[in-house]
Amino acid sequence: MSGNYKFRAHESFFIRKGWLYKGLKNVNKKPNVFTDKNENPMDILGIGANMVKSLRYWLQAVCLTEEPKYGVKEQTFTKFGQIIWENDTYIEEMGTLWLLHYKLASNEENATAWYYFFNEFRLTEFKKDDFVLSISNYVKMRYGHDLAISSFEGDFDCIVNTYISRMKSTPEKVHPESNINCPFGELGLIDIVNRKEKIYKKSAPKKDTLHPLVVLAVILDQAKGQNEIKITSMLNDACNVGKVFNLDIIGLTSYLYKIQQIGHIKVIRTAGLDIVRITTKMDFYECVREYYKEIDR
Repeated sequence: MSGNYKFRAHESFFIRKGWLYKGLKNVNKKPNVFTDKNENPMDILGIGANMVKSLRYWLQAVCLTEEPKYGVKEQTFTKFGQIIWENDTYIEEMGTLWLLHYKLASNEENATAWYYFFNEFRLTEFKKDDFVLSISNYVKMRYGHDLAISSFEGDFDCIVNTYISRMKSTPEKVHPESNINCPFGELGLIDIVNRKEKIYKKSAPKKDTLHPLVVLAVILDQAKGQNEIKITSMLNDACNVGKVFNLDIIGLTSYLYKIQQIGHIKVIRTAGLDIVRITTKMDFYECVREYYKEIDR
C-alpha cells in the first residue's frame, strides 16, 4: 500500500491551455528552471509565483517530467514525456490528452483526488458534498489520517474545472476571448446535470473520440506483462480502461473488437471465458509511438 498522497498541490490552478508545452520547452532548455536561485522562474515562464508552483506540480502529476526526491531539484523528461515531446510537442492531439489523463487518473501518489475520483468513487451523479464526504472517509481508512475538508473541496473544484469548460459551468462569468480552459475539457468525462443545484455526473467518452491504440496502450500498461486478462478486470480494476475512461461494458467491448480487428489482441468469449489474449509484442511505450505513426499516416 502506498503511504504517500498529495492534495491541493495545484495551488488551485487547473492545467491551462499551452501550459504543458511551455513547461516542457523550458525544462528541455534548463532542467532547473523551477529551482534556479539566480534566475526568477516567473520571468522565464511569464506566469505568477503560484502558477509556477502549479505548473511544476502538473508536469509531474501527468508524468511528463520527474524530479528526484532528494538532492538537486532538477526536472527531467520521463520516457513517456520524451515520446510526447518528440511526437506532439504542442500537445494538440486528442490521443495525447487521453494519455495524459490516464497518467493523471492513475497517479495515486501525486494526484490522489484524481485517482480517487476515477477509480474508487462509486457515484455516477454527485454534488461536491458527496465527493468530499466519500474521499475523507477513504483517506481515513487507507492512510489513517484526518485531513482538512478544505483540501478535498479545493481538489473537487479543480477536478470539475479540469474536465468541464468554463463556458459550460459559469457562462455568465466567461469572456469569449479568455482562453483559460483546460484542454482536458475536450474529453467530455464530466458533465453538468443541474447547474443551479451543482449536480454533476461522470460521462462516457463520445463515440470514436478514443483511438483504439490509446485504449490498447493503457491495457498493456496495466497488464504488467500478463498475456491474458479478464474483461471484468479491464472494466473494474483501478487504473484500467473501464475506470479511467468511464467506459461501461458495451463501450469497452466495442473498443476491444476494434483492437482485435487491427490484430493486437484476441477476444475470447466462449466456454464461459471472458478474456482478452494479448498477441502484440508491443509494450506501453511502443504502443504510444505506434499511435503517433498511425495518425501521421
